[in-house]
Amino acid sequence: MKLRKVTAASATVLALALSATACGSDSGKESGSGSGEGGGKKITVGIKYDQPGLGLKTPDGKFTGFDVDVATYVAKELGYDEGDIEFKETKSADRETALARGDVDFIAATYSITDERKQKVDFAGPYLLAHQDLLIRADDNIAKGDDLNGKKLCSVVGSTSAQNVKKDFAPDAQLQEYPTYSQCLGALQSGRVDALTTDDSILAGYASQPQYKGKFKLAGLKLSNENYGIGVKKGDKEMVDKINAALEKMVKDKAWDEAVKANFGPANYKNEPAPKIGNIVK
Repeated sequence: MKLRKVTAASATVLALALSATACGSDSGKESGSGSGEGGGKKITVGIKYDQPGLGLKTPDGKFTGFDVDVATYVAKELGYDEGDIEFKETKSADRETALARGDVDFIAATYSITDERKQKVDFAGPYLLAHQDLLIRADDNIAKGDDLNGKKLCSVVGSTSAQNVKKDFAPDAQLQEYPTYSQCLGALQSGRVDALTTDDSILAGYASQPQYKGKFKLAGLKLSNENYGIGVKKGDKEMVDKINAALEKMVKDKAWDEAVKANFGPANYKNEPAPKIGNIVK
């Protein structure tokens, strides 16, 4: 009889312990992405790692730039603390795939809105209007787009910039594509290419870096309009609406202006006013 009583008591204690453990598990915070609820969950944001002034991972592991500031503001409005934001590098050629696979919840990475891209992803924004330009060596002179005929033009894989130049201005330009803008910049500095083309906001960030002071200049051409949008997975209208609301608030409370000044001011970048949020154009 004594043995049976001990066994029953032990079973009772064990049941209570298991019940307490289960309750504790239910009340704990889980990590994950895409909930939009915050509360300890994580959100993964795609950015560039090599674009000074826009999206840059510094040697000490921090993230800086206008896109980073915009993404951080949006994530906070979605209910996430700054510590719950996980930044993930998304190169130009990988952006659509990263969204389709769910590797990231949204992308803020100098992502120009185009009709072709809208077939694969949805966009919130636009949140910045930039213009395509050329970065050239300080002692060179390119006054117009067709001056690039016969010259070596660099851009990154997956970017529309170089194709735009060849199609609309310089069909005989020799296109050189590299995985990153940093590699294009090295090729420009060494003389392997004659010009680097992308958005003026990106080029201004590079030109303003201390190590390149006096070596490069912007050609000053407005070859196209580039409306930067925040990319989300195709069909996620709810996320688009939430991000648009966050961007509208960022513009209204002047945080947008502060971010522009903080990130582009040192390069004396002449930015356009904030575009109308929700006006998705090519």
